[in-house]
Amino acid sequence: MVAAAQQRAEPWRARLFVPNYPMGEAAKYAGMSAAAVRSWHAPAGNKAPTLPARESRSELSYLQLIEIAVVASFRKSGISLPMIRQARAFAAEKFKTDHPFAEYRFKTDGRTLMADLDQLVGDDGKDKLVNVNKKGQLEWDAILGARLREFEYEDDLAIRWHVAGENSPVFIDPRISFGAPVIRGKPTWLFRDRWVAQEPIATTARDFGVKVSDVEAALKFEGIDISAPPESWLN
Repeated sequence: MVAAAQQRAEPWRARLFVPNYPMGEAAKYAGMSAAAVRSWHAPAGNKAPTLPARESRSELSYLQLIEIAVVASFRKSGISLPMIRQARAFAAEKFKTDHPFAEYRFKTDGRTLMADLDQLVGDDGKDKLVNVNKKGQLEWDAILGARLREFEYEDDLAIRWHVAGENSPVFIDPRISFGAPVIRGKPTWLFRDRWVAQEPIATTARDFGVKVSDVEAALKFEGIDISAPPESWLN
């Protein structure tokens, strides 16, 4: 859990809770529809929502964004929402945290959600897994979902998300540019704006001190097809 003492020692930690990501944007980063993500925050019949309820038009914090990314990964692996709800509720109680999917590393074999046993019992549990859906039953598994490899952890917090894939230089880190997607520490929208302003990619790369491939990766993340010129070039 992100403690108050940590927030005082490291002021950036307060940003973890600041609403900063519109629902549509969060859904796009997670590779899901906005409607699907909204449904995760809504009660399921007489069941609690998969993720904590939120006001319909409110933005999401960094921790909420990471939890959405994790749930999206589990759903794409074929794990049902009831199973995800069970796992999250168990983990939240076990670890005494409000954002278990953002603060602890989860692994999946496509059927069950598991947390590293070493988070519970220290080094004695190294390389073992606790099946949180079966409330503590040990299992062995060597498979790690691709989405979960996109996260970098620090003190059990998912502090950096390689939002365009683990091999992409684009990432989100609440310590940099207030959590905007960046490449080499520079917001990807800067590269988009240079493209729209008809700036050659090589010039943009030189100005920002990055590789041409970095600029191309930023533009791809921003949804720009570099094989087609900006509309303004055609006028």
